[in-house]
Amino acid sequence: MNQYTLEQKFFLYLLVVVTLAFGWILLPYSGAVFWGIVLAILFSGLYRRLLRATKGRPTLAALITLASIVVMVILPLSLIAVSLVNQASTVYAMISSGNIDFGMYFQRIMLSLPQWVITVLERFDLTDFASLQAKLQEGAAQVSQTVARQALHVGSMTFEFLVGLTVMLYLLFFLLRDGQSLSNRIKGAFPLSPHYKRRLFTNLTTVIRATVKGNVLVAIAQGALGGLIFWFLDVQAPLLWAVVMAFLSLLPAVGAAIVWVPVAIYFLATGAIWKGVVLIAFGVLVIGLVDNILRPVLVGKDTKMPDYLVLLSTIGGMALFGLNGFVIGPLIAALFLASWDLFASTEEFHPK
Repeated sequence: MNQYTLEQKFFLYLLVVVTLAFGWILLPYSGAVFWGIVLAILFSGLYRRLLRATKGRPTLAALITLASIVVMVILPLSLIAVSLVNQASTVYAMISSGNIDFGMYFQRIMLSLPQWVITVLERFDLTDFASLQAKLQEGAAQVSQTVARQALHVGSMTFEFLVGLTVMLYLLFFLLRDGQSLSNRIKGAFPLSPHYKRRLFTNLTTVIRATVKGNVLVAIAQGALGGLIFWFLDVQAPLLWAVVMAFLSLLPAVGAAIVWVPVAIYFLATGAIWKGVVLIAFGVLVIGLVDNILRPVLVGKDTKMPDYLVLLSTIGGMALFGLNGFVIGPLIAALFLASWDLFASTEEFHPK
């Protein structure tokens, strides 16, 4: 077995140190770098088609692709964010002024419940309205303080967001234009045989495409359908709830039901029976069907991962990495499966 020389060992230590230092430098904008890489992988097909259409001019093809991403992704998200802030401000103002009174909603629900339900709730001490109202007021005060503190940092947060967006778009241009050569250099630096590198890198790109496309399409579909039914049933701030349901839809098997189920229960408990029935039917048969059909097809099928593993890796990834985790979690899970599959199927690791 070959032994490393002192010079080689020093160089390897130096390589590890400078790599960690470089990662530390990029850490403040790790989200921008991460999403730049993800978008470059997602839109690499569009870039290749434009490269052929522009007769092999990579800079022009990358610029057109970048402009398409801005129009198709960045601008719609920005418009939704502005509308969301407006509706959230309106709802917050209505809560502060008393136009939305959670105590009144609670009283209506309690008065409409049958006696046996009230008896069950009393056993778990869930009918003490005074205590619940005090907790709601305390929670509202904490939320108000948090909102007030965050309002002081809106300017700096907006500046940081714009800087991150600029970094992402700038990096994305070069990843689109020079992505293939960068990918080849990274593959060449890995001390693995072509067989291993091909399997692992193919699995990596497949999981990113399937996870982002699948989860984003499911989230958009569920959020749009949820917002539509809320608008039809005259629920306050349907766009706000549509965005909330879209974000919650990133969690497989949980998702938008966290929002529409309590609203349906409130409708039923306050006598709006037809609204409650319509919302339950629409939630189960339409919103739920989108999750049950589209998610396994768009995520689990391409990644060749079972649904339960997609769920666990998504939840775990989001718990550790926040919103980025809905990509990072399934990506780690898929690489875990691919690595063990390679290990199990390679004879050199199992001498007879």
